[in-house]
Parts: sequence; C-alpha cells; structure tokens
Amino acid sequence: MTSLLSVDSLERAWLTDLEDEAIHIIREVFGQFERPVLLFSGGKDSIVMLHLAMKAFWPSRLPFPLMHVDTGHNFAEVIDYRDRKVAETGVKLVVASVQEAIEDGRVTESPGGIRNPLQTIPLLDGIASNRFDAVLGGARRDEEKARAKERVFSVRDDFGQWDPRNQRPELWDLYNGRHRTGEHVRVFPLSNWTELDIWAYIEREGIEVPSIYFAHERPVVQRDGMLLAVTEFTPPREGETVETRQVRYRTVGDATCTGAVESAAADVAAIITETAASTISERGATRADDRASEAAMEDRKRQGYF
Repeated sequence: MTSLLSVDSLERAWLTDLEDEAIHIIREVFGQFERPVLLFSGGKDSIVMLHLAMKAFWPSRLPFPLMHVDTGHNFAEVIDYRDRKVAETGVKLVVASVQEAIEDGRVTESPGGIRNPLQTIPLLDGIASNRFDAVLGGARRDEEKARAKERVFSVRDDFGQWDPRNQRPELWDLYNGRHRTGEHVRVFPLSNWTELDIWAYIEREGIEVPSIYFAHERPVVQRDGMLLAVTEFTPPREGETVETRQVRYRTVGDATCTGAVESAAADVAAIITETAASTISERGATRADDRASEAAMEDRKRQGYF
C-alpha cells in the first residue's frame, strides 16, 4: 500500500531544496568572483544567509568577509547579536557607517528624518573602497514588488545603479556573473524563500535570533499607522501617548522607520503559526520607508540601494 507523504515531510523536502539552491548560489559566487562580501545586519534573513554560507564551506572557514551598512539608529538587541555572532565565527566584519558619512558631508540628514535612504552612499563607498565585486544580500522576492522582479545575479553599473529593463535571463541553475570593470553584481540566494520559509528553516536548524523577534513588553507610540518604539532616536512627539504593549518585530531595520506588531508569539513555533496567517509581508506591514510612494523601493534600488 502506498502511503501519502505527510505535510511535515513535504515541508522538510521543500526547505532542503531551498537550502541546496542557496548553497549552490553561494558557491557559484565564490567560484566566479574575486572579492565577494556578505551583507550582515543581525536581522533574520542575514542570519540565515550566514548560516547557509558557513554550511557551504564547512569545515573550512567562511572565505569572504561580512559587511554591515550601519545607520547608527539600531536596536541594541540586534547590534549585540551581530557582535556576538562575528566573535563566534571569527569572520571579518566591515562596517559602512551612515553616521561617518553624515560627519564627512557625503550625505545630508534631514531633521527628524529616517536614515534608511541614507544607506546607499555608505554602501557604495564600502563596495568601492574594498573592491568588492559581488555583494550577497538576503532580499526575498515576496517582500516587495521591486524585489520580486530582480534576478538572483543582478548586475549594477559603475554607479551602483540597477536597471530593471536590462536584466539577464536566468535559466535553470545557471548564473552569469560577468561584469565590466567598475561594475559589481548583487546576489540574492534567498530570492525564492518566503518569510514563512525563513522561520521554518530557523526552527529546523535551531538557529538563534535576536530576542527582539519574540513577544516582549516595550514602550511604543502610534505613528503613521505603526507602533514605533520609544528610543533615544525616536522620542515621543507632542500629542503622542506612550503605551507599554506586548509586541515583537517581524523585521529589524533602522529604529526610526521600523514598526512593531502586537503579538504573543514567544517562540519560533508561535511565530510560524502567526506568519502563516499573515496576508501582508513584513516590509509592507512595518517599514515606513517603503510607504513613501508606490515605487519607493524601486527608486532607491535604481540609485544603488539593496
């Protein structure tokens, strides 16, 4: 008698397929490029990326460095995690600092504005000064419309810009990393993953993530349709009421533009259940910088953003 595959076994097989694809892409990068780098912020996607990269080259050490484009307006739990993980792995970390770019006059900060849009110049400067020719990022196609149409190997011109009308075909598992001098390639091994896949993989692999992803009590204010944490970077404005609520974070970008969600999910299993029921991506639900316009992300990607 033939038995049907269980949902659990199908899920495990799907995660293994995604893992195999990502590891293949990471190894392709190492084989095709001279100076790759992996973007690492301490967020869940970059954590999974680092885990996959470590697996790809085990038992050898990771053969390329990490880079964090640091806005300076971070959640403390995430930076603590980043530094611990770098110390554990012994991998070199390159920090491209938005604060330093502001102090040097390379970018201008608007009073009371958010810093995420200011990441582009430090990112491109970090790529150029370190002569990185491939930049591995944790972007997924399910996050946002502009990311949905980007290739796994995405060529950027001499100015770091992306042209959505000039992309290479990608057939099967063949990836073309050829580029001219001055250009570089952004590579997205998690393109075909979803937020739910990320959490299922974290559960399967027993990967530690920052505590900010789990339900906890935090003072917040309601602002622009989001629950924004009260921090030194985001003090309450006149007329706003500070409330202590039980929240967690679905994504952990810059504190000035990343909202929390009310949640009782205190472990990965509960987060998986919650994520499975969600109809809005984490960026759509909790990132103010993506709400500037319908094409906000695409405009920034054209300028050189992730």
